[in-house]
Amino acid sequence: MLFPDYRPRRLRQNEAFRRLIRETTLSVDDLILPLFAIGGRGVRNPIQSMPGHFQLSIENLVETCRKAYELGIPAIMLFGIPDKKDPLGTSAYSKDGIVQKAVKAIKNKLPELAVITDVCLCQYTDHGHCGIVNGHTVENDATLELLAKTALSHAKAGADMVAPSDMMDGRVAEIRNILDENSLSHIPIMSYSAKYCSAYYGPFRSAADSAPKFGDRRTYQMDPANGLEAIREVTMDIEEGADIIMIKPALPYLDIIYRIREEIDLPIAAYNVSGEFSMIKAAEKMGWMDGKRVMMETLTSIKRAGADMILTYFAIEAAEEIKSHESRGVRRITTIEA
Repeated sequence: MLFPDYRPRRLRQNEAFRRLIRETTLSVDDLILPLFAIGGRGVRNPIQSMPGHFQLSIENLVETCRKAYELGIPAIMLFGIPDKKDPLGTSAYSKDGIVQKAVKAIKNKLPELAVITDVCLCQYTDHGHCGIVNGHTVENDATLELLAKTALSHAKAGADMVAPSDMMDGRVAEIRNILDENSLSHIPIMSYSAKYCSAYYGPFRSAADSAPKFGDRRTYQMDPANGLEAIREVTMDIEEGADIIMIKPALPYLDIIYRIREEIDLPIAAYNVSGEFSMIKAAEKMGWMDGKRVMMETLTSIKRAGADMILTYFAIEAAEEIKSHESRGVRRITTIEA
């Protein structure tokens, strides 16, 4: 198919044609909104590096969830910021922990909104690592029991899905077993299967107060240079009982999303992380880019690579943009028309 016999521009010449042949559709149904719960009342602490996002006390969290639900966003991902921390992260699995309280409040007011909980210890440990520490070593096997206890406490509080993000080997099987043993076999697991040791997490670590107090997370999160290892990680998690697998971050790892999509038939989630969000917001503030167009192009690229769902701090903005186009009769949206 060569010019002049084939002229691709024939089908680009108007919006009707472009809509008819559009290959990738971004929907509100694809979006998951991450949120940060904190104790107290009337708390709405701005996250300076993530404009428009806040650490929210439970009543404010519920109102943000209500806005997301009314826009048609099907799910939120919940992170907790505890009142106190200790070496074993006991607040993570306390029945009165911030996440457990928040889950109950959200499900009481918005029972149809899916609440997914992040299962990790880093926000709750005084050393900031995702597991039990012995000296400067994060102990894999000793951590599994605490992660399982955390997941169980979330499920008992009413979480619809649990999402282990710690990257300890074997944690999916441990969580699956404890849920099944407690008559919670219906609770699915979204595993952070290919979670890379990324510099793109910086704004999140400030928001969640989860930066490690020593060293880094290279001994348990994946090396950014590796692709085949992601396939092994995903395969292990599926064999252990994961229902959805996640790749994190999204934009620097679109090739990984694509490769995993070619390998598996389970649903794939991709996390459009804080650094990806903050870079776009910063460039928009400087007047260097059209923020809305870049937002929609970015999310569409993640969907095009093979993700079935996208965790993104843009969820509310993107949902509003999609709804705006739908109200004008444009039901298949990728980027905003130039």
